[in-house]
Amino acid sequence: MALFNKKTDTDDKQPAKEAVKPEAKAVATKDLYAGDKPAKGAVAKKKLGTLADRLLLKPVVTEKATNLSAHNKYVFLVSKNANKIEVAKAIVAVYGVKPTDVNMLNIKGKKVYRGRTVGQRSDMRKAIVTLAKGDSIQIYEGV
Repeated sequence: MALFNKKTDTDDKQPAKEAVKPEAKAVATKDLYAGDKPAKGAVAKKKLGTLADRLLLKPVVTEKATNLSAHNKYVFLVSKNANKIEVAKAIVAVYGVKPTDVNMLNIKGKKVYRGRTVGQRSDMRKAIVTLAKGDSIQIYEGV
């Protein structure tokens, strides 16, 4: 360990670094964002770590799900322990649109074979969210 503690000539010429005081860093997060309020009528931004982020995993982008969007129905992968009421509240929180109906599907994972090894894909849960006429969610815009 003596090799790492060896002093060189350049170490003596550099000034010593000052210690950072810990109380100077302590600032409440809510104080930093106290003035940031969304404009009236604007859709609220999605906050990380909220219940809605943990419930709505991702939108399903398939041909069948795209065809359902013509009937104001949108498909999402949701958490395995989510229920219809929680999914409806999450849609309102994230997209600002109140759904008229929520249907849930449980999908069992398929068995997968890789040589002699047998595995299984994870189980999933889908939610089909129906919106009122005139309401829409912009999910497929970048696809």
